[in-house]
Amino acid sequence: MINPRPRILFLIPYFGQWPFWMPFFLESCRRNADIDWLLFSDCGTPADLPPNVTVEAMTFCDYCALVSQRLQIDFAPKAAYKLCDIKPALGHIHADRLQGYDFWAFGDIDLVYGDLRSYFTPDRLAGYDLFSTHERRVAGHLCLMRNTARKRELFMQMKDWRLRFTDQAHHALDEGAFSRIFMWRKNFPEPLFTLVGKLNPWRRRSEFTEAFSTPGGCIKWHDGTNDFPRQWFWRDGNLSNDRDGDRRFPYFHFVCWKRNEWSRLPQPDPAEIRRIAAGPGWIIDATGFHGESYESTVKGSATAA
Repeated sequence: MINPRPRILFLIPYFGQWPFWMPFFLESCRRNADIDWLLFSDCGTPADLPPNVTVEAMTFCDYCALVSQRLQIDFAPKAAYKLCDIKPALGHIHADRLQGYDFWAFGDIDLVYGDLRSYFTPDRLAGYDLFSTHERRVAGHLCLMRNTARKRELFMQMKDWRLRFTDQAHHALDEGAFSRIFMWRKNFPEPLFTLVGKLNPWRRRSEFTEAFSTPGGCIKWHDGTNDFPRQWFWRDGNLSNDRDGDRRFPYFHFVCWKRNEWSRLPQPDPAEIRRIAAGPGWIIDATGFHGESYESTVKGSATAA
C-alpha cells in the first residue's frame, strides 16, 4: 500500500518590503504544488501568485496584536526581525489555520526550494514528529513539525519564553533556546552525543539531519572541506549545483551571498527578474540570478580567456 502524502503548511510572517528575489522563491513554491504556504504581510500581493501560496494582508501592528492575543502576552516589538524569536510558536498562534494539515513548518524566504517531496517522503515523515535540516540545531530557515497540540505548544518548554518574547532584544530563540529542548550537550563528540540524545524523549522523536543547503557558513561541506559550490542550478523544480554532479538538494539557503556579495550589487531590474524567474531554469551565484544562457556565456568567456 502506498502511503498518502501528508499535508504540509508553511507559516511565514514577513513585513516591510519583498526582496528582489521574491519571484524565484514563489516559483520554487509553485513547483511544490501539493505543499501550501501562508504568508502574513504588509508587502502587498506579488504578481502571478502561485495557487498554493496565500498572502494574508495585515499591518505589522495588527499582526503583533494577534500574537499578543493568542499567546496572552504583550508582544510589541519595534523591529519585525523580532518575529524570528516566535517562529516555534507559530503553530500555536495560527492553530486555527492548520485544520486538515499533518505538518506545519516555519522558515525564511531567503531561499529557493527544490523538490521537497523527494526529501520529505511519506516514509520519512512517518518516522518522526520534528524535522530539522541541520544536524545539531533547529534550522530557523526550515523546520517541520507534526500538527499536534503537543508539538504546537512545545515552545512553552523554552525557559522564560514570555519574558524573552516580550522584550525588544533578538535572542535567536528559534535556533538557540528551542534547539536546547532537543539538543542536550550538543558539543559532545560522537557517539556520546548520540547516547545522550537517546535519553531525551523530545530528541528521540525528532530528525536532525544536515541537508547541506546553507553553504558558506560555519558548517563544512559534506566532504569535510570548505570547498562550497559556486553555482546552483534550478530547473523544473529540481535543485543541483556545479560541485556535486547529479545530487539533488531540497532547497538552497543563500543567506551568505545575500549578506555579503549581493549587498554590494546594484538593485536588479524587477522586469528582468520576473522574466528570468518565469523560465524553466535559472542559475544562482555570487552575482545574483541568471537565465540558463548565462552558463554558456560564462564558459565561453573562460575559454576565450
